[in-house]
Amino acid sequence: MSEKKLILIGCDDMTALPAILHSVESLNTFSPNIISASRIADLMNIARAMSPDLVIFCFRNNHLAVNDFAVFVKKADIPILCLTRRFDNGGPGWHKNHIIFTYPLEQVHNWEYLCSHINSIFLLRPAAVKAENPSQLPENNRNLSRYALELDQKVEVLHKIKERISHLYQNVNDPIKAELTSIVNSIKSVAGDHKMWEDFKLYFEQTNPGFLQQLGRQYPSLTAIDLKYCCYLVMNMTNDDIRHLLGINQESVRTHKYRLKKKMSLAPDQDLKTYLRSVG
Repeated sequence: MSEKKLILIGCDDMTALPAILHSVESLNTFSPNIISASRIADLMNIARAMSPDLVIFCFRNNHLAVNDFAVFVKKADIPILCLTRRFDNGGPGWHKNHIIFTYPLEQVHNWEYLCSHINSIFLLRPAAVKAENPSQLPENNRNLSRYALELDQKVEVLHKIKERISHLYQNVNDPIKAELTSIVNSIKSVAGDHKMWEDFKLYFEQTNPGFLQQLGRQYPSLTAIDLKYCCYLVMNMTNDDIRHLLGINQESVRTHKYRLKKKMSLAPDQDLKTYLRSVG
């Protein structure tokens, strides 16, 4: 039976609410219990009384709503997902003690991706489930989860931009084609940014000290992609989460898992995730 999750939705945009509800109701990793509120005050009263597992904000002024939530609810262990508008620049001022994720409001009708995004928020926080006091969740765990989700968002947006450019390419003159090609090459460079991996390793090593070093010593043939895959498995990610973060399809995820087991000389029936958690 799926684990139950209480999800509180605060939304004063009645055009967006049906799409949010559809995404949350489509969760298959967890069984959602949904409560919605159209006013910030009501949302805070419900959160104080019921301690939800996730709060989704979709207000005209998310910045104000989140800061009010931080001041009056005072439950920093509750993750917050903000559906942000393109012109919303309030993010940097959000309360630093809360776990805040973002998702573009313009993509709210892409229910499969929003559903996957919500699933990932729960799956990327295993330490919070095990902790005796969730409010003591280390800051580096929060940073790791936040970084992985932001990376997911970034790669998804870049892929969409590349798709739009490909549709435009055949309908423009040669100078514009050259400029579009340059933009696509820049996107490829950023999507595969080496620094993103170095930053991720820094965060990951804080919560899993020695893991990557030990893995590299035992299996020097592992590539950067191999190591990323191993990190994501240790973080208890599903195949779908890994597919989004690595930008590959489901079959590629399964193939990569098979090749990793082969490189590590593991038996076909040996569980890769269990083995990796024994390393380090």
